[in-house]
Parts: sequence; structure tokens; C-alpha cells
Amino acid sequence: MQTPNEPRRTPKHPTELDDVYDFLEEVRLRPGMWVRGSSLLHLESILMGYRVALSAHSVAENWPFWSPGSQGPFAEWLWQRLGGPSPLGWAAEIEHEAQATDQQPIDMFFSLFDEYRAEHNQTAR
Repeated sequence: MQTPNEPRRTPKHPTELDDVYDFLEEVRLRPGMWVRGSSLLHLESILMGYRVALSAHSVAENWPFWSPGSQGPFAEWLWQRLGGPSPLGWAAEIEHEAQATDQQPIDMFFSLFDEYRAEHNQTAR
């Protein structure tokens, strides 16, 4: 998160992005531009498309959101934190949790994703 004394980061051009983490930092910077209605289901769809493009172009990348046969490391971490797995997926579960606590789903996602990254030594660049 940005502190009050920290200058606001400017958006990057897509050609400057290195991986999904860079992409998500762009989403964090301007969520309304990337995610219609701040819906995590829309974000999940974007990430699925990103993953399909990686596979189609044989690009290897550290991918926390989905892998064949599992919902991915982020979801596995989330299920431990929330007390059990969900067939609905990480996006629907975070939206449900956000609604129950009167938070914005996109804000809750980034808060949880920051925790996940900190625990897995994947800090933002």
C-alpha cells in the first residue's frame, strides 16, 4: 500500500510488465480501468485469459492462481486462512467475505494477496 508521503506511482505500458505480479500492480493502481464494477469474478476471468496466453505461447511464469488439477497456491493459502476449501473459487469467496464485512472486494483481494506474497517472500517490486 502507498503511504501518504510516498509519491504516486505512474502506470506502466503493458510492454514494461514482467509478470502477473506487475500486471496486478497496474490493476491495483487503476482498478476501474481493468475490472468492470470492481468484480473479482471479472478479475479472475482476466487472469484466466492471461494464463491461457502463457500456455499458448509456452511462457513459463510463477503462477499463483490456477494450475491443472488444483485451484493454485493462492487459493490453497486462502482456504487455510478461511477454514476450508470452496468449489466457488477464490474470487467468489473473497467477494462473499467482503460483503459479510462490508468491505470492497477488490480492496480485500489486494490485502489478502499482499499477505500471501509476504508469506511466500514475493514482495512487490
